[in-house]
Amino acid sequence: MRKIDTVLLATVVLLTFFGLLMIYDASSFIAFRDFSDKYHYIKDQFRWATLGFLGLLFFSFFDYHKLYNLSLPILVAALVLLILVFVPGIGVFVLGARRWINTGFFVVQPAEFVKLALAIYLSAWFSKKEKGRLLAFLLLLGVVVALIMLEPDMGTAAIVLFEALVAYFLSGGNILSFIFLLPVVGALGFLLIKVEPYRLERLMAFLRPIDAFSSSYHVKQILIAFGMGGITGVGLGNSLQKFAYLPENTTDSIFAIIAEELGFIGASVLIIAYITLCWRGFLIAAKARDMFGKLLAGTITSFLAIQMIINLSSQTVLIPLTGVPLPFISYGGSSLVVDLCAVGIVLNIAKQGNA
Repeated sequence: MRKIDTVLLATVVLLTFFGLLMIYDASSFIAFRDFSDKYHYIKDQFRWATLGFLGLLFFSFFDYHKLYNLSLPILVAALVLLILVFVPGIGVFVLGARRWINTGFFVVQPAEFVKLALAIYLSAWFSKKEKGRLLAFLLLLGVVVALIMLEPDMGTAAIVLFEALVAYFLSGGNILSFIFLLPVVGALGFLLIKVEPYRLERLMAFLRPIDAFSSSYHVKQILIAFGMGGITGVGLGNSLQKFAYLPENTTDSIFAIIAEELGFIGASVLIIAYITLCWRGFLIAAKARDMFGKLLAGTITSFLAIQMIINLSSQTVLIPLTGVPLPFISYGGSSLVVDLCAVGIVLNIAKQGNA
């Protein structure tokens, strides 16, 4: 095997450490207010980052071909974890959602693990030609998306949906197979928005951001942060929005803090780093020696890219706000660990593909 893909590795390392810096910067005030410890969030994220880099190191040397035979057990385990969020005493109920499991030592979010598990399983399944698998594929995808929506977590459900469709098309699937599903998916999406008041509020805030003190408050604070940042930003550490004005400023909306402090230039550099990550990932997929490697690298890169696009689109008000973390940057242990492990798999594919 040749040396590891240094461009991809360096990009991910820089993104992760930049994320740690921004989490400390954005969270110090609210951490001191809520926990009397301004290092609370950064200490948590540093522990998860350490675990994530250990996972990246392991999977970068673990032969990805072995994941082929492990794909079904991995998917079953992920689905079991997804079901456990609804079990009283195990699942954690916070702010009207059941998205987490309390292991007694730490809290994990199973939906994040499902993204990687599904990528592995679909890549193994689709690496062999098979007739008439569309119905089975749709049934599996329907079960996974339904479980995630029941939590509820529409953002992650959207990532899983698009990730699975990308895997299907990369394997040679016909796009025309899904044309008849578009009206059904559109109708279901509209219904899911209507039945949940907070989703409807976010949609209305996106369409008509008028009332500064109701559902559009979050959107207005994001736009204020962008406006304050201008071209060069107000300077690292000088954000005003981080003083509890901007909701979710360490998780879903951390990009707004970055844009406020580093301006258009800093935000653009960050986006270029994500483009570099996607470019290397798809290049590795193209050079992989076998179909399983091609699909696995392509699907992993796709779900990272989709997650990044959804987060940045919601932060720039191109789509309604949704609770999707920015990969490698946002506060959140499960997401960071899964993303780093996923990159480790892609690095292993790169080593063997360039051998």
